[in-house]
Amino acid sequence: MNTQELQRRIALYDDEAAYRELFDRFYKPLLQFATAFTRSREAAEEAVSDVFINIWERRHQLDSIDNLPVYLYVSTRNASLKHLLKQQKRSSVPLDDLVMEPESPAPDPEQTLLTAEMALQLQQAIQQLPPRCKIVFKLIREDGLRYKEVAQILNISVKTIDNQLAIALQKIGTALKMKLKKSTKD
Repeated sequence: MNTQELQRRIALYDDEAAYRELFDRFYKPLLQFATAFTRSREAAEEAVSDVFINIWERRHQLDSIDNLPVYLYVSTRNASLKHLLKQQKRSSVPLDDLVMEPESPAPDPEQTLLTAEMALQLQQAIQQLPPRCKIVFKLIREDGLRYKEVAQILNISVKTIDNQLAIALQKIGTALKMKLKKSTKD
């Protein structure tokens, strides 16, 4: 079922199974996203749980949301920042200071073709990206969001998203070429 259908079923029919599917689909990516802000798994879990509790409590208003994935990410960002404010640590986190841990490669046809070694090299190259590039890369390539959605979530321009993704891809390509050259010389 697509996200819009889940959204409709939750809003109109109080469908708990649809809510559970929505939760299962978005919990892990939102948790990683929240962890980048809070730098604490417990705080991130609390922020994401708050977002999903709020979704269920306001489920009858869910139909008025145009783009639910963007809404979930923005709500998670806001809940994470609210948690930081409560903690009196700081009121905002610069994008360059975010720590995004990429998910292990997803089992799709493209990833299946990569050898285990190549997948490891790719993960290492992603880990070496600057923080802003890493978060943009993860949201677009791993979470499947569109440029416009990522721009809304991170409150930056689409052009900046485009530039950061280009930098990320160039750095990953360079890192993989260097590793391939080293391994062919051995």
